[in-house]
Amino acid sequence: MTRITEKTRKTPALDLYRRQKRGRLWREVVRHRSAYLLLAIPFVYYIIFKYGPIWYGQIAFRDYRALDGVLGSTWIGFKNFLTFINSFYFWELLRNTLMYSFGKIIFSLPLSILLAITIYEATGTKLRKTVQTLTYLPHFLSWVIMYGILLTLLAPGDGIVNDVIKFFGGRPIDFLTNTKAFPWIVILSDAWKEMGWSAIIFIAALMGIDMSLFEAAMVEGANSWQRVRYITLPSIRPVIVVVLLLKIGTILDAGFNQIFILYSTPVLSVADIIDTWVYRQGLLQFEFGLATAVGLFKGAIGMSLILFANWMTRKVSDTGIL
Repeated sequence: MTRITEKTRKTPALDLYRRQKRGRLWREVVRHRSAYLLLAIPFVYYIIFKYGPIWYGQIAFRDYRALDGVLGSTWIGFKNFLTFINSFYFWELLRNTLMYSFGKIIFSLPLSILLAITIYEATGTKLRKTVQTLTYLPHFLSWVIMYGILLTLLAPGDGIVNDVIKFFGGRPIDFLTNTKAFPWIVILSDAWKEMGWSAIIFIAALMGIDMSLFEAAMVEGANSWQRVRYITLPSIRPVIVVVLLLKIGTILDAGFNQIFILYSTPVLSVADIIDTWVYRQGLLQFEFGLATAVGLFKGAIGMSLILFANWMTRKVSDTGIL
């Protein structure tokens, strides 16, 4: 009886406190409404395009039929996953996907860091801006346009590279249908296209280095290479680690748009990746359950790799993202 009386006495004060708290919260929201409106745009995007499709992820475990719908389709467990893993093309797809992913990391990441350091060390303002602009531009070109550029350079008939080869007495090479040349074309063209854009984050990291470190090094007589080795690279090492971890997390995304535009039947054995196979199975043969299972498989592998890489980097350098 005593407890009821105390609760009754506290209720009006508690209600008043909650109303005041909600009022303050609402006034803060109205006061910073511009920031909240900006926040709403990515929030809505993620709700619609990222979290909403999670519901449909269950069709990876169903024998999905469009007429039956998601809930009406029969549960088949891991059959779709086993179909993909036991596929005749599985190891070839996995090999090609990993080859392109690791190749892009090995070439693109060092080139991006090198470009960022070069731009940062450049003393001429006009030269720096010109190099930045020229290296950023390819990022905004679609792979359709890039294919046209590569065709102009590498075509066996009137390509610039083959014209040079013929000038020196060599025989023209059809690079885009050559199984040995095709992987290099994919990796190097991606590095050229994205190198400037990827360098932005490293340039931002370089701008945060304390200039007194460079001044002290110059007083001590350190040359440019020694400043880069002992000051620049150690200072941006955490950023390099984060970028590397993020790339490892998407290791099974070898670049669908690029491969889809560039590949052809003669190079299918070295060009076909998981995403292009999923495109043919999922959209052309209406195997939506199988395509979704492969998507979940890629996500699980990517999450496992990023956790392992994060654990390894914490062991080695005490730096990570988790």
